[in-house]
Amino acid sequence: MRIAVVGTGYVGLVVGACLAETGNDVVCADVDAGKIARLNAGEIPIYEPGLEPLVERNLRDGRISFTTDVGPAVASAEIIFIAVGTPPGEDGSADLKHVLAVADTIGSNMPDDGPEKIVITKSTVPVGTAAKVRAAVARHTGRTVHVCSNPEFLKEGAAVLDFMKPDRVVVGVDSEYAREKLGELYAPFVRTGNPILFMDIASAEITKYAANAMLATRISFMNMIAGLCEAVGADVTHVRQGIGTDERIGPGFLFAGIGYGGSCFPKDVKALIHTLRDTGVDASILDGVEQVNDAQKSVLVQRVTERFGADLTGRTFGVWGLSFKPETDDMREAPSLTVVRGLVERGARVRAHDPEAGHEAERYFEDLITSGGLTLCEHNYDCLEGADALLVLTEWAPYRNPDFARVRAQLGEPVIFDGRNLWDPERMREAGFHYVSIGRQARAGSARLAATA
Repeated sequence: MRIAVVGTGYVGLVVGACLAETGNDVVCADVDAGKIARLNAGEIPIYEPGLEPLVERNLRDGRISFTTDVGPAVASAEIIFIAVGTPPGEDGSADLKHVLAVADTIGSNMPDDGPEKIVITKSTVPVGTAAKVRAAVARHTGRTVHVCSNPEFLKEGAAVLDFMKPDRVVVGVDSEYAREKLGELYAPFVRTGNPILFMDIASAEITKYAANAMLATRISFMNMIAGLCEAVGADVTHVRQGIGTDERIGPGFLFAGIGYGGSCFPKDVKALIHTLRDTGVDASILDGVEQVNDAQKSVLVQRVTERFGADLTGRTFGVWGLSFKPETDDMREAPSLTVVRGLVERGARVRAHDPEAGHEAERYFEDLITSGGLTLCEHNYDCLEGADALLVLTEWAPYRNPDFARVRAQLGEPVIFDGRNLWDPERMREAGFHYVSIGRQARAGSARLAATA
């Protein structure tokens, strides 16, 4: 099939490369000329495991191409994916200006004849967006266009695998033609029997938001429970095991930590709250999810000040991990943005390492680097020399089994604040560390509460 993908971000680039891998003729279009030049040179502008060889192979074999000429790309395609950004507006709602601009381009470049066209919203969009896309296209052409919703469920760090071997494909359609064509398009990816779930368009649009909001809710719920565990001297790891083995609940997304971030959960929770309020539905559950997450991002700064005092002038802290999760360089809404700035604002200097997000950190923390408050280190152990403590913010694999003797020798004080619960508290105590994690050990006042209960 001849396919156009408009937008070459995390979603569009993965979609285009994976569809090309199954033999389709794919054109990825973007107005960012610099990005397109890099892609045509085989350079991937984002870090996503497995994506670079996929793009290189299909570029070499002629199944994928990249262009800034959006009009001709959509004019020649049978199926057009809209995969541009939907950033949150000031009120939290999804900003659809880029989506609707693409719809206008599609309509104004519609040929007078040829096969019927399918336009798919792959971007995460609120319910009702497909109708707006249809209206935008129809302003320019009288030809029949099948507008569909096909939300993505790609995890950053595993996006290629998620697309190639999805646990389900959700497609919202309102015509038999679109159903048949998209069933054919996705057939190579569901050969093991995982379903293509065809449904009405509105349900498909809601499904994406509902999925991300549910996962965000589980994370905030466990962080709330972690706070309770600390207050009474319980261990959130045991609680997680106790509830996660209940088949009605399951173990996924039940890890306590310093909150969620990234390009999806924060934005999508806000957008769903806005939609709920617009339709008169109570959004208090998701209001709580946001409140817990916002507070959780500051937990490690609070722990540091409890140990070292509110004024951190003259203190230096090592930080391992800046991306919002491992296996990605994405720092959007990452807890590190709150933690690093919180430490520097209190007078501390920070030395930080991340295996992939260094270039993003240079952008997000340009002012801190310029002022000398933050130094980015080439190796993780470089952060430790003379530091008053180590903070772990991202659970990258290279951090999971470090040389603890080396860590202790390099730190000025053997203190670790682990925001991702990587290590066993008892083992860390035996190794001579003052070890603070999330929801797994009582704090000073809480121990007295547990003793008197």
